[in-house]
Amino acid sequence: MRRTTRALTAGMLALAGLAASATAAAADDEAPTEAGTDFRTAVAVEQGHKATADASTGDYLYWQFPAGAGQRPTVKATVTLPEASARHGAATWQLDVFDGLRRRQACTSGERTVRASGQDASVALSCTLRTVRPWSERWSNDPLPGAYYVRLTVVDAPDRDLGLPVKAEVRVDAQDAGGARAEGGRLGAPLHAAAVSEPESGWNGSWWSGRWGWTVGGAVLGALAAVGGYTLTRHGRRP
Repeated sequence: MRRTTRALTAGMLALAGLAASATAAAADDEAPTEAGTDFRTAVAVEQGHKATADASTGDYLYWQFPAGAGQRPTVKATVTLPEASARHGAATWQLDVFDGLRRRQACTSGERTVRASGQDASVALSCTLRTVRPWSERWSNDPLPGAYYVRLTVVDAPDRDLGLPVKAEVRVDAQDAGGARAEGGRLGAPLHAAAVSEPESGWNGSWWSGRWGWTVGGAVLGALAAVGGYTLTRHGRRP
């Protein structure tokens, strides 16, 4: 009986391992292995996934990803450089993020411009955007729900190094910053998001916001104050 139980347990573990391997393989198969050359040909990348591309020094590499209200996206890029013996000096790499209207977005943290020495094997860049808002005024440059574009390229390198092969890797993650509905409005439609899928929390974020927390907390405190006042008043009337 024990041998049979052990055999069944071993079989189940083996099947679980095979399922995990299949899931990982499927995720790898879904990861893009190329990049676009401009905004129109930007390759779509899902949140929580990475994309890779073989390119040449001097190429402009473009990807795009979705972001909904209340999310704070972070883009990370790693460039594997050519052999040091083939290079002729330092090079500066730059990571830019644009919204659906192709407006460059500011980075709240991270290094979007990094200079690699002639001996560095790779260079890492990152950019964390501001929290995506559900809506904004027409004159504002606030990040809005929709597609976002990533551009990776070298902005300063020796002329003789242009054309040398490099390998780029980009990963997009998004933190739920909350308060998606705290702005008192919402965007009617995402900005140019036809090529990317909608985030899990939706373009306009989840129903929860910081305003709900303050409202509920205020109601609870008000109720406690009313009960306390009634209790004190009632005891004061006793002879």
